[in-house]
Amino acid sequence: MSRSLFKCTVFFPSLTLFAAFSAPAMQPLITDDVDTLGSGGHQLEVAYNWDRTRWNGETERRDSLPLTYTYGLSEAVDVFVGIDYSHVRISGERSSGFGNTGIGFKWLFFESEASGTRLALKPEVLFPVGSGRERRGLGSGKTSGSLTLILSQKVPFGSVHFNAGAGRERYHYSDDNTTNRHFSVAPVWDVSEKWILALNAGIDLARSGEDTVRSRFAEIAAIYSPGQNLDLAVGYIRAFDSRHPRAMLHGVTTGVTWRF
Repeated sequence: MSRSLFKCTVFFPSLTLFAAFSAPAMQPLITDDVDTLGSGGHQLEVAYNWDRTRWNGETERRDSLPLTYTYGLSEAVDVFVGIDYSHVRISGERSSGFGNTGIGFKWLFFESEASGTRLALKPEVLFPVGSGRERRGLGSGKTSGSLTLILSQKVPFGSVHFNAGAGRERYHYSDDNTTNRHFSVAPVWDVSEKWILALNAGIDLARSGEDTVRSRFAEIAAIYSPGQNLDLAVGYIRAFDSRHPRAMLHGVTTGVTWRF
């Protein structure tokens, strides 16, 4: 499941990594891969995300529980729906509630066994939250969306995944809608049949009005598979932006993926 990092809230200026969109990735990575479930496959992902963002002398504490269900519509197409519940705290203020519901699909449109190269497209639509929840920083109050191009390449140690995408977040109480561009890479090491280790890094460009903010992130992650259809994941993330003073985030994510 993709990780939500900097989010637009009532507490912090608009700074949203493209990863704020809720489409599923190889949990706990931010970068997605091209893998699909196959026709008739089901997948349930649940995670706990612990994020702390410091900006201009203030610290935002965000704890979230994202949930994503994915269904294999065909061998090459998955459809998914996801939502999360967040609790946000800063300067004595607290806010809790559900964020935007996201729906979308992943289409594996190119595959070469000879080169080990695969390509996929992933569009997603985010449905608006109510006006009260937007004011409390839990989501965007107008319909938003994203589109991601995914490339996965087999290599001797495992695989490398690349993402390039664009999205737009629209707000009910602000004309400063945010246009996002995202570029990231994740090398993944197949250590054994049960263990996978990964690095993840990328840059996000968020444009709101006349301002463009660059956000960079890095993540280390591990995935343990006690069985063929069950994954346990943990990751640690650091991120910072280009503002002065800059916002700094560090976070931990843990999750379970169950295929059935």
